[in-house]
Amino acid sequence: MEFDSFLQSVKQQKKPANLSSQLEALWYDGIGNWKKAHDLADGPADQLSARVHAYLHRKEGDQWNADYWYRRSGETRPSCSLQEEWELLVRRILDIQ
Repeated sequence: MEFDSFLQSVKQQKKPANLSSQLEALWYDGIGNWKKAHDLADGPADQLSARVHAYLHRKEGDQWNADYWYRRSGETRPSCSLQEEWELLVRRILDIQ
């Protein structure tokens, strides 16, 4: 899937089939359902899931918890905007798939 197609699915609120759990979490966040996004990110122990989890806590405003998850992901909190971070994560995950 291309980034523009993913972005269009968010705008239309039509979730594509077969998304990874990380991408599905970002999709739900993109449509404004932070709780569903967090529920999907809260569980898997891999670094990419921890990275998405960190972003979600940063968006929530819980910097201490966000920084914990950034450390678990092996990364540090970025200085970019939340929108830029969301886009970077979506692009990263789409590049992996």
